[in-house]
Amino acid sequence: MKLRQRDTGSALAPPFEGHGPDGAERATFAAGCFWAVEAAFRQVHGVLQTAVGYTGGHVPDPSYERVGRHRTGHAEAVEVWFDPAQVSYPELLEVFWRIHNPTTRNRQGLDFGSQYRSAIFYHDAGQQEAAIAARDAEQPSHRRPIVTQITPASAFYRAEEYHQRYLEKHGHPGCAATIR
Repeated sequence: MKLRQRDTGSALAPPFEGHGPDGAERATFAAGCFWAVEAAFRQVHGVLQTAVGYTGGHVPDPSYERVGRHRTGHAEAVEVWFDPAQVSYPELLEVFWRIHNPTTRNRQGLDFGSQYRSAIFYHDAGQQEAAIAARDAEQPSHRRPIVTQITPASAFYRAEEYHQRYLEKHGHPGCAATIR
């Protein structure tokens, strides 16, 4: 899988809202602090666009503050629009497993709470099957059980603008996901 070079001189385009470009597919992942998760996926050749936000909870239109108070049920997540001719969903799952510890429940590094849980939000039966197969193949690599939730995608609420492409704008990790 090819990683793209960072283009630090270009303007920051806002993430797609609603439907992605023609032929693009969508994937949604939660793996701790969404800043680093987004940055990791943006490096993958074939990823067309990303957005950070909140999903998997029960409160409509959540805010960062409300999610952080652990009362919404939402996870910090990244919506990834990708070109399946350039990168496959199973390849995106490989990135997902590499960038976080899927054996820690509701925690990544110093970040803790259900909003930092490990989760794959599938958009169709093919993604569900691929996610389960990838989890089962990944399990032997870990001494402890993988606790990643594999659940149907639900409403995705785009996070506040200052969170979008945060590491590109500020260059300060402040969260635990590993960017390789």
